[in-house]
Amino acid sequence: MIAGLLALALLQTPIDQGTYVIHQDSVDVAHEGFRLTAGPLSGGNIGWALAATVRYDRVRPVLSLAPILEVGADSLPLTLQYDVADPRGPLRILAQLGRGRLTVRLIARSVEKAREFPANGNTVVLDDSVYALYVFAAWRARAEPTPINAIFPRALRREALTVTDQGPEAITVNHAGLTLRHVTVTGGVNGVVHLWLDPAGRMLRIDIPSRHVVVERLPAS
Repeated sequence: MIAGLLALALLQTPIDQGTYVIHQDSVDVAHEGFRLTAGPLSGGNIGWALAATVRYDRVRPVLSLAPILEVGADSLPLTLQYDVADPRGPLRILAQLGRGRLTVRLIARSVEKAREFPANGNTVVLDDSVYALYVFAAWRARAEPTPINAIFPRALRREALTVTDQGPEAITVNHAGLTLRHVTVTGGVNGVVHLWLDPAGRMLRIDIPSRHVVVERLPAS
């Protein structure tokens, strides 16, 4: 099995990777590393795989989040493996797409929960504390507001959101003035989430005003 996983990893092509710095109320609270690859997936499908790791160690208890999301060629989420390292109780989240529904299982030490969510052509998987996942919402943005069905597996929550491509806009990222594509994600508990992407589609900045959160991508070293 290990040899098979290594062979699969070699076939996948990295299309983006980097690190985000997460600020809340202007305080650096975490760094999030991510890697987005394209190619064969674990079930034999072709698509994309996003692996992210974020550790919130400026607060207690320390929380580490590590999702691996596979997305098919039609941009629908196929599988999710998500490890949550929390001293109050570690958690593993597994999700699988099947027949128009995404089944999410939460597995803890002494309890297991499962819930099914409708999964149509505009479904994305998001998380309140892992921000690289928002790139899949940005992929669906058009000039006209587009509805998306957002599933938050860790919270067992579904939200009806709207994503809109606002066009080019001047913004400062890491003290540099840039003109980036501005995408908004509106609705749900966050109200509005602002995404800024460069011409290559790399997400450089995320703002969530309602939570006083600003996420900026570190320049490549």
